[in-house]
Amino acid sequence: MNKEQYLNQRKKLMNEAESLLNEGKFKESESKMDEVKELDNKWEAIALANANLNALKENAKVTELENKSVTVEGGKTVENIVQPKPIDDKKAYENAWAKYMQGSKLEGQEKELFDKVNREFSNAYTHDTTNTAILIPETVVAGIWKRAEEMYPLLADVRKFSVSGTLTMKKHTGIAAGDAAFYDEDTATADEQNNFGEITLSGCELAKAITITWKLRSMAMAEFIPFITNELGERVGVALGKAVASGKGASATPREPQGVETALLAESGTPQVVTYDPDHATTPVPLTYKKVTEAIAKIHSSYLSGAAIYANNATIWTELANLMDDNGRPLFIPDVTSGGVGRMFGFVVKPDAGVTAGNILIGNANAGYIMNTNEPMSVATEEHVKARTVDYAAYTIVDGAVLDTKAFALIRNIPNA
Repeated sequence: MNKEQYLNQRKKLMNEAESLLNEGKFKESESKMDEVKELDNKWEAIALANANLNALKENAKVTELENKSVTVEGGKTVENIVQPKPIDDKKAYENAWAKYMQGSKLEGQEKELFDKVNREFSNAYTHDTTNTAILIPETVVAGIWKRAEEMYPLLADVRKFSVSGTLTMKKHTGIAAGDAAFYDEDTATADEQNNFGEITLSGCELAKAITITWKLRSMAMAEFIPFITNELGERVGVALGKAVASGKGASATPREPQGVETALLAESGTPQVVTYDPDHATTPVPLTYKKVTEAIAKIHSSYLSGAAIYANNATIWTELANLMDDNGRPLFIPDVTSGGVGRMFGFVVKPDAGVTAGNILIGNANAGYIMNTNEPMSVATEEHVKARTVDYAAYTIVDGAVLDTKAFALIRNIPNA
């Protein structure tokens, strides 16, 4: 397979994946995306093999040895010769990026690789000369997302895509006519009439700037990358974590991803919401066993497998952990081995600071919410000579929305609304 064949195959698969997404066929689309990844890995292996072969050709020295048998002192057998390791472009770019971020000068192959990656990034996302953002390495971005997801499990659990530009997805909203039914022998089967809605994730700009001193920037590279990862991961995590839970959506200014709480409260009659009011002056309505079961009953049964309970730390330990059944037995069972801090009704309870204080969100985030990264994360720098500091501004375009409100239920604390 040559490069042209690879690019043609990749383009075809991406078009098929996008078409399946637009038809609402998520599993089929993800399968096509897996094929793209396999094709990329195959091409990377071919490109690496060709590079190694060319390197060997360039280093080859042919010597005429016929009838010239001699004893060579200090010679080594072939199996003892250490072959050069193939170049890992991802690791090489990570090192070059870190050096650039630390203000070091890049030279030779390192500079060529750095310029090539960022030239392709700028061309792909139409950055101009006044917007010289530098693409953050995949390994560092993965660390930033991991750090954000550790703090916000709802963000970690939602289904994620990386489709450049606008992602449009069909969602099935109901069957107007022709649902499955029993018929007499002579009665024709009714035609099915489906209602479909549409979710458009056109992207919301997310930026975060941090300022560090020149002295701090001069730390060793092995320490600098984790430092940047943690700093950006924590702050980007706060924005994304809050947005997934309570983001105001596309109608807000500035535009934000749509939060699950926002979507449930926006529905007419709020069918997925249960309320309680423990601090009411005259008629307090505490959180009870019945309130929780009422909320769980609102989730469609197809979403129960994979559902979890999300609330901030204070709500978990002041409300959920103190709930008792009718026999005075605690409903909350502490358990840190299941990915949260405990379990209730068979669901994992996960502390999430993005959920509004006092509110309790129950649902299947992977099936009921989608998030898309419309543009990869990049970072721009600005030097302040007199102050001896440097600003690092991370930038990405992301969006998210609820795919099906029936995948969630919200127990809402009225005083904290």
